[in-house]
Amino acid sequence: MNDVNPSPLTASVVFRLGTLGSVVTARFTEALAVLGLKPKHVGLMVALESGAPPSQLELARTMAVAPSLVVSLADHLEQIGALDRVRDPADRRRQVLALTDAGRALLADCTALAHRLDAELTASLDGPEREALRRALGVLGAEAGLPTQD
Repeated sequence: MNDVNPSPLTASVVFRLGTLGSVVTARFTEALAVLGLKPKHVGLMVALESGAPPSQLELARTMAVAPSLVVSLADHLEQIGALDRVRDPADRRRQVLALTDAGRALLADCTALAHRLDAELTASLDGPEREALRRALGVLGAEAGLPTQD
């Protein structure tokens, strides 16, 4: 690392996205608390809605989390009626998860909440800047293997 970069660390994309990500995550977490959820609950619902493999073990791999976390998240979502666990007819040892109608409605509430936070976060940007940011984040997210939908 002999290359000298004249710009400070705080000007790097990594630093800015990481720091802004922390701020945005805190705001999203606070907003979701009103619904009795945390961001990982929403992540599980998004994975199920997007067609991810519905077994708890496969979801853990997809979400890159411990299987025990998926069980805990699913327990909470099942308790509030957002998802059902059913035995896989092809393999009775396996439980698969499915969003209920209430879960889809809850996910719609989370989506609306996220869009409100988006509007607050990007209020100082004009339309083309917002669209450029959305597109750039989509490209970066896709490269990182995150689910993308436009």
